[in-house]
Amino acid sequence: MDYIESILLGIVQGLTEFLPISSSGHLEIFKEIFFKINNLSEEENILFTIVLHTATAFSTIFFFRKDLWKIISGLFDKKYNESHNFSISILISMIPAVFVGLFFKETINSFFDGNLILVGSMLYITALLLFLSDFLKLKQNEIGFKNSFLIGLAQAIAILPGISRSGATIASAVIMGIDREKAARFSFIMVIPVILGSMAKSLLDHGLSFENFDVISLLLGFISAFITGLFACKWMILLVKKSKLYYFSIYCCIIGSIIIFYSLNNGL
Repeated sequence: MDYIESILLGIVQGLTEFLPISSSGHLEIFKEIFFKINNLSEEENILFTIVLHTATAFSTIFFFRKDLWKIISGLFDKKYNESHNFSISILISMIPAVFVGLFFKETINSFFDGNLILVGSMLYITALLLFLSDFLKLKQNEIGFKNSFLIGLAQAIAILPGISRSGATIASAVIMGIDREKAARFSFIMVIPVILGSMAKSLLDHGLSFENFDVISLLLGFISAFITGLFACKWMILLVKKSKLYYFSIYCCIIGSIIIFYSLNNGL
């Protein structure tokens, strides 16, 4: 993989991790159609994916550093407070994704094999969720423990390439009646432990080494994903507050249709 490809894939990851258009789906598209990165070894592919996802996790931590510090410092207060409540909600939201990751790992991995018809189909589902979130008006609700679990279910389903994690979780929360800004904040913070835990597990499972990989390529991919992620995160929060997610619904429908058409005509 050359340096330009590393930077471009980092930009794709940084944008699509936060914008509701599916980072995993777009990485599959770019790998299969543009860069043919599937000719890399499995170890190289996994390592690069880990680096990109770690970069977006770090960009989330940096963007929400004040919120996270407030939550962490509040946990040391002996009196039960909002920080304890928020932290428990985050832990509850992790349960579905952790369960799926532990017990359906092989099934999940089989989806990431250049199956662009699946990616295109799942983009349609993302489009539907985004469309509904802008136009359904439900009674105002709070995140709470029950809703945290339901949002976590949306995050677990979004493991499928083509279903946007941020799109599924934010749309689900908004459809439940949760304030848009709170929904976006919760969606971005709840993914931090999931990403870091998943990346650590992948490193332990595969025993990956940096020796056979160009460290500069990894670094360029990391930096581009981190910087792009910061901009995308800020942009996404503004769009959620302004109820403009249907724009991405249209985008997902168009890309999904193009990908399915491309796949059927190229035997993918």
